[in-house]
Amino acid sequence: MTSEDREARALLALSERLTDRRRFLLRGLQIGGAVALGGPLLAACGSSSDSTASSGSSSKDFGELTLRLSWIKNVEFAGSYIADSKGYYTDEGFSKATLIGGGPSATPMETDVVTKKALVAISAPDITGAAITKGATLKTIGAQYQKNPFCIMSMAKTPITEPKDMYGKKIGVQASNESVWAAFVKAAKLDESKITKVPVQFDPLPLTQGTVDGWFSFVTNEPNALRLKGFTVETMLLADAGYPLVSETYIVRQDTIDKQRDLLKAFLRAEIKGWKASIADPGLGAKLAAETYGKGLGLTTKEQTLESKDQNSLLQSADTKKNGLFTVTDKLIEENITTLKVGGLDITADKLFDLSLLEEVYKEDPSLI
Repeated sequence: MTSEDREARALLALSERLTDRRRFLLRGLQIGGAVALGGPLLAACGSSSDSTASSGSSSKDFGELTLRLSWIKNVEFAGSYIADSKGYYTDEGFSKATLIGGGPSATPMETDVVTKKALVAISAPDITGAAITKGATLKTIGAQYQKNPFCIMSMAKTPITEPKDMYGKKIGVQASNESVWAAFVKAAKLDESKITKVPVQFDPLPLTQGTVDGWFSFVTNEPNALRLKGFTVETMLLADAGYPLVSETYIVRQDTIDKQRDLLKAFLRAEIKGWKASIADPGLGAKLAAETYGKGLGLTTKEQTLESKDQNSLLQSADTKKNGLFTVTDKLIEENITTLKVGGLDITADKLFDLSLLEEVYKEDPSLI
C-alpha cells in the first residue's frame, strides 16, 4: 500500500464529519420546496459548465487545472466561475479548468487532493487540520473568507446581537453542528446552563413561529432565504463573538508546493482576478451560478446575488485591503490555532499554513492587491 493510499484511507474516516458540517448550506434552496441533487451536483467534468477549453496567452503550459469545490456549485464559488468564464485560468497557462462540485455524497476534499483527483481544493482549517493529524501531507495556502460564516440568526423584533443575549433564550441547533456550537460556547466563555439548546432540523420555520429565539445558520444562506420570504432578521457572526476561524481555504499537497510553485502562483493570480471581479459586481457570479455552473439546482439569480453581497463582507477586511485577498495575518493565524485547540484540535501554525506563495504573488505584482 502506497503512502497516498494510506492517507486516503485515513481521510475517508472524515467523510461523515465533512458531510455533516456542510450539509445545511443547501437549506436555503430547500426551504419551502425541493431540489434535485443529481446531475451537475456531483459532476466532475464533461459539461459546458465544468471547464474552459480555450488555450491561454501565457507562455507557460501547466495543463489542466482541477479545482475541487467544498460544496454544490452555488455562488459560494463565484470568483472561480468568473476566472473560468473570463479565461483568467487559461491566461495564466492552464489548458482548461475543471471545477469539481461537492455535496452530501462526495468524498472529502482532502481525499481528492491526496489522491491527486484534484490539484487544489477548497476546505476549512478544522477539516484540513484533522486530516493533517491523521497523516495527510497538506497545507493551506490561502483563505477566501477572513471570517467563518457561522452565525446565530434571530428575528429583528427580538435580536440577538451579542453572546449573552442568548441567556434565558431557546437556540435551535442542528445535530450536525453540535461540535461547532460546543466549541463556540467554550470559546465565548458562556454559561451553557443559561441557554436552552433545542434540537432542530434545517428549515428555520420554527424561528419565524417563535418556537425558538435563535437559529444556528450560515450568514449567507438561511437569513437571505427568510428575507426573500418577507421576514426581517438579524445575525450575529460567531467570528465576531469569540470564535475566529477563516474559511473557504485553499489546500494543496506539500509536494505540489515544493515542485510546482509557478503553477500554484498562476492559479492564485487567476483566483484573485476572479474574486476581485465578483466583489466589484456581486451579480456577475450570481448569474453564472444560477444559469450556468449550478444550472438545475433550483438557484435564482436574485437569491444568489444577496448571498454574494453578504459573502463580500467575509472575503474582505482591513488587512486584505492592505495585503491582498486570501492573505491571513500572523495574528489571525494565531487566533485560528487557538480556536482549533478549544475545539479539541491541537496543531501548530507551521503544520497547517504556508502563505509564502501568496507573498510571492503580491510581491511580484503589487497591482493585484
